[in-house]
Amino acid sequence: MRTFQAKKPSENVIDIFTRQPVANQDSRKVIRLAPELDGLEMLYSNDSNPNKLFSMKILCWALRANGEVVAMVPWLNDIVSCDELNDPLNGHWEGYYDAGIDEIFFEAPLHKIVELESSAEYYEASFEKADDVVHELPDNIGTHAIITYNNFASFSLVEVISWRLLHNGRIHAMIIDDNKVESTPVLPGDPCLFAAQNHPGFKYFFHHRIANKIKSNDPEAMAAFSLLVDT
Repeated sequence: MRTFQAKKPSENVIDIFTRQPVANQDSRKVIRLAPELDGLEMLYSNDSNPNKLFSMKILCWALRANGEVVAMVPWLNDIVSCDELNDPLNGHWEGYYDAGIDEIFFEAPLHKIVELESSAEYYEASFEKADDVVHELPDNIGTHAIITYNNFASFSLVEVISWRLLHNGRIHAMIIDDNKVESTPVLPGDPCLFAAQNHPGFKYFFHHRIANKIKSNDPEAMAAFSLLVDT
C-alpha cells in the first residue's frame, strides 16, 4: 500500500496575492477556509491493520499563505491537514475519496482551489492582532469535544458548533458556554461560544459516529477510547 508524503514548500515562497516573499515561518499559515459540502472523505491506514483502509469525512479545505490547498480534519486534540496525518497507530494518509463516483484522488479539487483563492482575494483585509477572527465556519460533520475535569474519572461529550480561523493561522473549535446562552439555536459567531482548545479539561475530538458509540457504551468504541485515556 502506498504512503503519500506531504509536499514541502519552496524555500523562496511568494505570496499568491501580493507576489512578495513570505517568511518561512509564515509560509504554511492558513489564511482561508472553505467548507466541504459534497461529502468527500479522507482515506488513511495504520500499521495495526495493514490490509485495511479507513475513511473520515473532511471538515474543510484550507488555503495556506504559500498557495497550497489541503483538506483538514479534527484529529486527536487538534485540527490537522490530511496529508500530515499522524496517529498513535502510525496512521498514514492514503488519499481523498469521492464516494459519489467511487474515485480516489490525491490533490485538492480544482473548484475548491478556485473558491479559496477567489474568496481570499475578495475578502482580503488588514488585521492588527494575531487573534483577530478572519472568518468562522459551521461544523458540518458532527464533531464532538471530550471535556474532563478529573483525568477521565468522568467526562462529557460536547458538540462543536463552528470552527474559527484566526489571523495567526490557528483554527479554534467553538463550543457552547451554557451559562451564556441567550437564544437558540446557537449559531456560529454567537457570544456564548468559546474555543474548546482553551478549556482546561479539553482532551480530544471525535467524529459524531464515534461520539454516539461512546455515549451508548459500545464495547469496541470504549476499548479504543480507553487506549487514548491510558496514553
